[in-house]
Amino acid sequence: MHPDFAGDIRRALNAWDPIGVGDLVDDEYDCLVVPLLRRLHDGADASQIADFLHDELRDHFGLDPARYDLGAFAAGVVASWVDAHRAS
Repeated sequence: MHPDFAGDIRRALNAWDPIGVGDLVDDEYDCLVVPLLRRLHDGADASQIADFLHDELRDHFGLDPARYDLGAFAAGVVASWVDAHRAS
């Protein structure tokens, strides 16, 4: 895994902030960081990341995933991962 990228994912999740608490707490989405890192490390594409987030939003956070642009967020995370590894 790319240890420096964990902070990048955390910041991205906090900026995305599907629950709307990002201004109040900065660790609400930490439960997603390691699973996302594992998936990225294992070569998950944006569709697979979006599927994971869909299930997490629905099952863990109790949100309606249809209200969020999971594809765009997932594509951004994957692109950032690729860029970080290209630079290293």
